[in-house]
Amino acid sequence: MNLQQTIQSLPLSSGVYLMKDKDKNIIYVGKAVSLRKRVVSYFRKKTGSYKTDLLVSAIDSIECIHTASEAEALILEASLIKQHQPKYNIELKDSKTYPHIQVTKEDFSLVSVVRLTSEKARKIKAEYYGPYTSPALIREALSIIRKIFHFRTCENLPEKACLDHHIGLCDAPCVGNISREDYQRNVRRVKLILEGKKDELLKGLHEDMETFAKDHQYEKAAKLRDQIRAIGALYSSTMDVNYFKEAEQLERALNLSRPPARIECFDISNIMGQQAVGSMVSFLNGRPDKSNYRRFRIKFVDGIDDFQMMAEVVRRRYTRLKNEQAIFPDLIIVDGGKGQLSAACEELKKLDVVIPIISLAKREEEVFVPGRRNSIILAKDSLGLRLLQRVRDEAHRFAVSYHRLLRSKKAFE
Repeated sequence: MNLQQTIQSLPLSSGVYLMKDKDKNIIYVGKAVSLRKRVVSYFRKKTGSYKTDLLVSAIDSIECIHTASEAEALILEASLIKQHQPKYNIELKDSKTYPHIQVTKEDFSLVSVVRLTSEKARKIKAEYYGPYTSPALIREALSIIRKIFHFRTCENLPEKACLDHHIGLCDAPCVGNISREDYQRNVRRVKLILEGKKDELLKGLHEDMETFAKDHQYEKAAKLRDQIRAIGALYSSTMDVNYFKEAEQLERALNLSRPPARIECFDISNIMGQQAVGSMVSFLNGRPDKSNYRRFRIKFVDGIDDFQMMAEVVRRRYTRLKNEQAIFPDLIIVDGGKGQLSAACEELKKLDVVIPIISLAKREEEVFVPGRRNSIILAKDSLGLRLLQRVRDEAHRFAVSYHRLLRSKKAFE
């Protein structure tokens, strides 16, 4: 395949491209939201840049690495430039005006975004990652990484735990709340992300999670599960920052212990009690996880009783997860009002399963929570409500499609 054919075959998705000379030396590394569009732009007749024209004349072949998000491409670009020192990245490679991530060499490392033009930054003993060409994106990515692996951003350790600890962004090494060993374990995991070693990081987390689960240390296993899910969101197709904001709103409004990563939602569909079915959809980090969708034919309820139908599908779902010792979702949504919520709560209580659960009533989009008389009304334009509506509407669609399938089979028979 010649160079032009290679360029035309490049995907329109995000990634990193490596330009090589005739000796297969990497001479330039770049990132792109759309690989094909970005690479094609180099080969226009007039680029308006002597340096670019010189680069293009030296290109013999192009290799690309597909990434799931622009954030992943940004991190990978910086790590590859540091590794290969490409000739035509010299300005970026040596520039001190671009932001870097600084990880100080202390017992409890400070992790922050700095510019190396700062005299203070040059004097500190630290490791540096970068440079990064998009300051806004790397700051956003680092803020998400901090939600996964807590680290301090204060220049000097305070005498008491600050607000960051209380909102779950720092484990408060200042007051001895975390050991040096555990803190540095988190820092090493942050470094693996910054070095583009996502697969190595996930492999280690999965192994640790399985070990904790086998030892019945379910709380520690669940924490690692949440970290794995959040890393998946960081590397998802658009690094959906809005989801983290759709999740933090729900955490506050519903008084959850953490932003929900996995949400499962139930709906019931029937006509006058006939061909009654239930559906359950699963969302992970704000996106449908269709491999975990489930359909239920109502087996144990006769007549029209939506409450007992909801109870049946909830009972069947979480009896199975409990028997399999599987990890439960972070939040359950049932479509309906207080009646459906009460029926579902009763089943969870019988199973001795503790999972945050709410119901969402369609007419006024009211949110009901157990033990609270009045509903919670979220702002109509809030990201939190939009997330709940999207999950609920998908559960309804999935239930109706299954109900129609059974009706058509019945009519055919």
